[in-house]
Amino acid sequence: MTTSGLLVDFQNPLADRVAAQIAPLLPAHSSVLIGLSGGVDSVVLLHLLHQLAARFSWQLSALHVHHGISPNADAWAEFCADLCARHHISLHVEHVDIAPLRAQGIEAAARKLRHAAFARQPCDFVALAHHADDQAETLLLQLLRGAGVRGASAMPMLAGRAGSPNLPRRGSCALWVLRPLLHCSRQEILDYAAAHDLHWIEDESNADDNYPRNFLRHRVLPLLSEKFPAYRDTLARSAQHFAEASSLLDELAQQDAAQTIEGKTLAVAALQALSPPRAKNLLRYFLHGLSAPMPQAVQLDDMLQQLCNAREDAAVCIAYGDWQVRRYQGKAYVLRALGEFDQSLVLPWHGESELDWPALHARLHFKHTKSSGISLAKLQRAPVTLRLRHGGETLRPYPNAATRTLKNLLQEHHVPPWQRDRLPLLYCGDELVCVPGVAIAAEYQAVADEAGIAVVFCPEQDVLGGKNNST
Repeated sequence: MTTSGLLVDFQNPLADRVAAQIAPLLPAHSSVLIGLSGGVDSVVLLHLLHQLAARFSWQLSALHVHHGISPNADAWAEFCADLCARHHISLHVEHVDIAPLRAQGIEAAARKLRHAAFARQPCDFVALAHHADDQAETLLLQLLRGAGVRGASAMPMLAGRAGSPNLPRRGSCALWVLRPLLHCSRQEILDYAAAHDLHWIEDESNADDNYPRNFLRHRVLPLLSEKFPAYRDTLARSAQHFAEASSLLDELAQQDAAQTIEGKTLAVAALQALSPPRAKNLLRYFLHGLSAPMPQAVQLDDMLQQLCNAREDAAVCIAYGDWQVRRYQGKAYVLRALGEFDQSLVLPWHGESELDWPALHARLHFKHTKSSGISLAKLQRAPVTLRLRHGGETLRPYPNAATRTLKNLLQEHHVPPWQRDRLPLLYCGDELVCVPGVAIAAEYQAVADEAGIAVVFCPEQDVLGGKNNST
């Protein structure tokens, strides 16, 4: 399958409209990564941007995510490679494994893997082929799932996603997502493809009405259009209203969050002082800011109830999906469920700059220092290992201090209880040398002008309330 030769025709109404909408958003020389599935929407997007790129000095590349779900997946990747080669556009094909995420549903799992694949690519903008029909379908699906105003909000033409790795940062956002076709209907896209003799692949799953989106697309929306032919525009306006309401709720939450959200913790007293709707709004804002999924309404109610009303010494833990919300010393924490771990775990250290620590889905960094940290010379006395806590450990944290139990030191440093048995303890032979983020044994501390090593602990959820901990 191939495309016809490109026609640079800026009189084309769709090309003119897309150029007018996105040119003010993309500076000259921006690198734009096109999400290319091979379907008609992404093929039209690639064709349009290829026409416009030279005019506005944009650098184009493309990404095809190979999910491996369809028996035709290899052929689709070959089609995308051929298409990009004809247009002299660099293409990266990313193979992903959907099997570990199948419990989330095929559509949700595939979407999550695509987002992760985009986030790994170096670019200024990711261009996706969402259009007006997608916008309408998404709004209806979200409403049918009982979504709140954030979930029912419109997909914007340009949106920033914070926290995406390996991408240039602009302000607080690391990844900018652009939707150039958002105000185009599916029919306009098909008409454009026909006018330019474009070819594309058809995903056989698009005809399967068992998928909710396909059911809406093929059976509900055609019937709806008979009575409400302008439903795309009216639903888009409703989605925009939801987006504005969501923005206002975020502004309110930002006011409530001042002095109450610190790192990855939220002061429970702030929730207790607010009305239930306002407290839930703050809690949703807190969860969203840490990229945690939104709980169902009944789960959110239970979460708020337990955080605010459980007795002070209760070990509060609300699990939902693969996530947990916990309470400790008047603060709420949100983290991925930690799961089981090998209690006999022992890792040798032979001078590596980094080591993974699976008990906390964490990474340890070993950084060379001078006059601080752990004395490298003293670590030569015996093999160095990392172990887990088994109880009864002691350590003298300062030269003139008394020997302390590790239990007391962890309490003093406010290490949450669910983390304490999973912390890496650094040993030299049978002597406890260091608990990263807590203390170094006085006998092993580097002195003036002595070469040392600092152990920086970088867990997926930071042990001490959201900050990297080094000793």
